[in-house]
Amino acid sequence: MMAEYLLFATERYALPILQPLAQALQAQGHGVSAWLVDGAAGAELPAPVRMVDDVHAAVALRPRAVFSAANWVPPFVAGAKVQVFHGFNVEKRAAARGHFRVRGLFDLYCTQGPATTTPFRELAKSAGHFKVVETGWPKLDPLFGEPDRLARQLRDAAGGRPVVMFASTFTERLSAAPHLLAAISAEIARGDRYWILTLHPKCAPELFDRYRALVGSNACFVETEQLVSAQRAADVLLADTTSVVSEFVVQRKPVVTFRNRAPKPHMIDFNDPHALPAMLARAFAPDPSLQDAIAAYADAIHPYRDGHSSQRVIAATEALLAGALGPLARKPFGAFTRGLQIRHQLGYWGRSAR
Repeated sequence: MMAEYLLFATERYALPILQPLAQALQAQGHGVSAWLVDGAAGAELPAPVRMVDDVHAAVALRPRAVFSAANWVPPFVAGAKVQVFHGFNVEKRAAARGHFRVRGLFDLYCTQGPATTTPFRELAKSAGHFKVVETGWPKLDPLFGEPDRLARQLRDAAGGRPVVMFASTFTERLSAAPHLLAAISAEIARGDRYWILTLHPKCAPELFDRYRALVGSNACFVETEQLVSAQRAADVLLADTTSVVSEFVVQRKPVVTFRNRAPKPHMIDFNDPHALPAMLARAFAPDPSLQDAIAAYADAIHPYRDGHSSQRVIAATEALLAGALGPLARKPFGAFTRGLQIRHQLGYWGRSAR
C-alpha cells in the first residue's frame, strides 16, 4: 500500500538522519514530505521530498506516520508518531533528563542498538503507551552504503596523508573547541596529517570564524550535513562529549576525546591540550586492548553494518500500524499538557487530525 509519510525535525543536524529514511520510503513508492521548524526552519531535503510550509499544511497532509528526529513531535498531526532519535546517548545529562526521558508523545521508539533497546523496553513495559523495536539508526546507513563521492574527495585532498577529523559539541562546559584551538592549529601547521574540521551548528560564531581560518592545504571545514562523508574519510576522530564520537566508533575507528563527561575504555581521553600530539600518536597505532574495546562498544550501541536501518524503521512502523506489536495504552496526562505547550509554540489551536 502506497502512503504519505512526514519527516519532522527541529535542528539542521537532523537532516542527515532523515535523508536516508526519505530515500528508503521513496524506493518503496511512498510519498514523503518534510516539516522543518525552529533551528531547522529554512533548510530543505532534496526533491522529490516535498517541503511543508507551516503547521496547517502538516495537519492537512494526514500522513500515515510521522518520523521525528527531535525530542518531540506535534501530537495533533495524524499518523503514528515514531522516534528515530537525533543522536546517541553520550550521557551529557542524567538518564531521566537525557536520552531515556519519555515525554508521552511517541507511539514507537526505533532504537539504535542493545545499549538503548534494553532500557527503553523496560520503560515501555511499565508505561504501556509505546512500543520499542531495535532497528539501527538511519543516519548511519550511508556509512556502510554505496561509495561516497565527498568522502573520496576528502581523501584525495589529503594526498595520501593520515586524516584526522575534529568535531565539538556546543555545550560550553563540555566543548573542546575553545581549549584545543591552539594545539590543533599547531598540528595543522606541521602538515603531516590532513584535518577535517567541523563544529556543532549551535557553537558561537566566533569559534566558527577561528576554525574556518585554519582551512588551507592541510585542513578543510565541513558543514553538519556533510558529517557522514567526513566520518567515512577520516582515520581518527578528535572530539569531546559529542554524539559524533559514538557515530565514528561504529566504524571501528579510534577516537581521542578531550575531557569527556563519561570516558570509557574505547576512548583515548585526556585533559591537557599539550598532550594532543601523544594522544593522536596512540590513536594512529591502537593496541589490541583498545581495538577490542572499540569493537565491543560499537556492537553495543549499533551492531548493524548493512546500511538498511531505514528499511527496518519502516518495517517496524508498519508492524505497529498493523497491530503486530500489540495494543497501546492511553497516553499519560503529561502528554496532554505537553501537547498544549506544542500548540502554543506552533500557533495552532485547530482540531487534531485523525
